[in-house]
Amino acid sequence: MSFLVNLALGLLFGVGLVISGMSNPAKVLNFLDLFGTWDPSLAFVMGGAVLVAFIGFKVVLKRPAPIAADLFQLPTRNDIDSPLVIGPAIFGIGWGLGGFCPGPALTALPLAATGTLAFVPAMLLGMWGARMIGQSRAARTST
Repeated sequence: MSFLVNLALGLLFGVGLVISGMSNPAKVLNFLDLFGTWDPSLAFVMGGAVLVAFIGFKVVLKRPAPIAADLFQLPTRNDIDSPLVIGPAIFGIGWGLGGFCPGPALTALPLAATGTLAFVPAMLLGMWGARMIGQSRAARTST
């Protein structure tokens, strides 16, 4: 049941990314090009996503547990450390250079969007490297 719910939600998210144009790197790069060919339409996509998520969190967190899990897994830390600042900065630089972030890149892969065959392996390599760095840092702090 959990797998099917997650699959359906992932497909819904992917369809939303494709319909909104988030899987098109040119549209994303034009959104980020404030002093060139700026296309503000993705701001409405992001604003809509924030609004839906805000309402969704308010409604869902009133439940005792999620539908597909035993309990909610919410963040417990609220401090700002260097990984929290450096990681999003690297993510933003990659997004600005490539026009993709992970979700849209994966949805664009079956559409054979230009650049995905280079971006997705590089993204996976970056994810693996970040995991290795995190595990190394955790091992150093625990000893």
